[in-house]
Amino acid sequence: MADKIRIALIGCGGIARGHVKRLLEIPEAEIVSLVDTDPNCLASYKENFPELKDIPVFSDYRDALGADNLDAVHINTPHTLHFPQIMDSLDRGLHVLTEKPLVCSVKEAKEVIAAAEKAGKVLLISYQRHYAPDYVYIKNEIEKGTIGQVTAIAALQGQDWLRGQKGKWRQDPALSGGGQLNDSGSHLLDIMLWTTGLAIDKVNAYIDNRGADVDINSAVSIQFTSGAIGTITVIGDQPGWWEDYTVWGTEGAIFLRNGKVTFWVRGQEPYEPTDLPAGSNPDQNFIDVVLGRDTNKTPAICGLRGIELCEAAWKSAELGRPVSASELG
Repeated sequence: MADKIRIALIGCGGIARGHVKRLLEIPEAEIVSLVDTDPNCLASYKENFPELKDIPVFSDYRDALGADNLDAVHINTPHTLHFPQIMDSLDRGLHVLTEKPLVCSVKEAKEVIAAAEKAGKVLLISYQRHYAPDYVYIKNEIEKGTIGQVTAIAALQGQDWLRGQKGKWRQDPALSGGGQLNDSGSHLLDIMLWTTGLAIDKVNAYIDNRGADVDINSAVSIQFTSGAIGTITVIGDQPGWWEDYTVWGTEGAIFLRNGKVTFWVRGQEPYEPTDLPAGSNPDQNFIDVVLGRDTNKTPAICGLRGIELCEAAWKSAELGRPVSASELG
């Protein structure tokens, strides 16, 4: 392997800017090409990031994959494009970091996981909450048994997604593969499953598209294989942003209210933890995993679990009945 991990950036929209800034701060990372179908986006990146002004640009990601000086790719494209781009990149023997969601179906998730295992390459999802101190702390405390066995979960996310994304690709099913449940809601689904380690058994959902072509408001009830129960409410038609996440256990509860964490353990006064761990980010983790000096904090299995829950919710709303995990692809 080269002295640096040489990366092609596939997709040069808004979300990729954060990845570029972080990669430019990592000595072992080198962006060697830019890919986007919009020449204006490519020109903007060249202008805003002088470090990239001399690197090649491509309109077709497959042309970029053919370069010899390449070790990895960052995929920052609309959701339905992730699957073919991940598969083609792995087929070329490249490591892959992809934006969320991993893919848009359980079948696709299983295929990319199998392909990554066969290729022996890193496949990492950019779920930044896995690197956030508060969520890492919550996960660690649940695993330690601080609140006992998890018995119930309630998660809520609301934002002005209907109006904010109107007319954009995120509300075009051909590009998004779904609505807010699989977009920003994907973070909520993932963090619920990741922090608790629970697996879904049955899902019952009601969805209101609010006149859009994709899901906007979703109310989801879950029965987990452990016997725990849960609810997820994702609202894309409200002013501003709000998020709640609550986990109840046999010995206590965790309340995360719009970024503020409170623990309430049986026999103790409620407290806000002060010993949070250090934070990181998916880009640093990706480079470290490729170099063999860290473990994958956002592996593809998290993407499979998230789309499993999301697809079950979509199917339940469509069929008007609960859907079990065994019914999915």
